[in-house]
Amino acid sequence: MSQVQALLARLAPNGVEFARLGDLIRIKNGRDYKHLGAGEVPVYGTGGVMTYVDAAAHPGPSVLIPRKGSLNKLYYVDRPFWTVDTIFYSEIGERVEAKFIYYYLLTQRLEELNKAGGVPSLTQGELNMLKVPVPPIEVQREIVRVLDQFTSLEAELEAELEAELEARRRQYAYYRDHLLTFREAGGGPVDSDG
Repeated sequence: MSQVQALLARLAPNGVEFARLGDLIRIKNGRDYKHLGAGEVPVYGTGGVMTYVDAAAHPGPSVLIPRKGSLNKLYYVDRPFWTVDTIFYSEIGERVEAKFIYYYLLTQRLEELNKAGGVPSLTQGELNMLKVPVPPIEVQREIVRVLDQFTSLEAELEAELEAELEARRRQYAYYRDHLLTFREAGGGPVDSDG
């Protein structure tokens, strides 16, 4: 039995309660940042960090949920940040861990909630109605710990694979150049310019 299953058996023997997302977190709109000065606080839009400013909209942690555009690009932020109007931020209630909500929402295919005809978009109303499991906080923390470990292992593997791929590219270029360099009979290497 896994640690999560053991915790559930002990702390939630009758099953896990579900609640509306809007009862667990407050979803807030982002705002324009152009009136702010340059600084170290990241400004998030749907595509990620856009710039850095000198003020924060929220101290974190928070789950950033796209409002327009790529609706499957969620972000977990655990430090001060600012968001623009294409992405919501969340104020996390006491019954849930921010990162648990982040991981759960990653499974929800938010793009399927799109009701717009042109640019994909979500509303707070749609998000607030999502049903979310609310296991005991200890269970949430254990789930986050396990998923964080897998995320870390995945990032490590991606870095190793990228390094290996780059080494193979250099090796390929070396052998390509070496194997395709010929000497003209009776002279030096052939000049490829003619």
